[in-house]
Amino acid sequence: MGIHRFFTSLTDLERIIRCPGRFKFEEHNVAAHSWKVSQYAMFFGTLEEMEGATVDWKSLYEKTINHDFAEVFIGDIKTPVKHASPELKQMISHVEEKMMEKFIIHEIPEEFQEIFFDRMKEGKDSTLEGLLLEFADKLDLFYEAFSELKRGNTDKEFVSMYEEALTKLLKIPLPTCVKYFKNVILADVVSEKTPIDITTLTQDVLSEA
Repeated sequence: MGIHRFFTSLTDLERIIRCPGRFKFEEHNVAAHSWKVSQYAMFFGTLEEMEGATVDWKSLYEKTINHDFAEVFIGDIKTPVKHASPELKQMISHVEEKMMEKFIIHEIPEEFQEIFFDRMKEGKDSTLEGLLLEFADKLDLFYEAFSELKRGNTDKEFVSMYEEALTKLLKIPLPTCVKYFKNVILADVVSEKTPIDITTLTQDVLSEA
């Protein structure tokens, strides 16, 4: 047993498509998603640091690049399904946790197992790094939906995805990040010309936030 199985499993993440079963102009896979989330987190972590916060960068990078590795076992489950009920969400998390545990025990060399158990655990928590992961994860969902709406995809799922991601972003307890996103990034988003009225859609969510 060696680290080889872990390395080859990383390629599997490139084959797992996000938001399966819907027409999309552009496909997104889990591996690319994890990389983008780490980039978003790096930017907003820098923003927090510039405002005086202390960021544990090692923890942040480990949380972001590993946060969806368990999807190599169960695939991408749509957000509305995953959050249909607290019980279902908890059950899915439990399955992911147990499958990850089994993978580490059977595929990761023993001398590295304790490290992997720590790195592969649920990263979204109340720490600054956990909140930055949550913010970055929702931001990528926001951009995936925006990318489809911008291209004229009228599938209601992407409208709902955009609204849900935007609503959740505004509620994450990171005032510095939320302020920058709301005042700077959203201003650029609504300034783009899109077949769907993004401005009204965005303002409707902001009015209820």
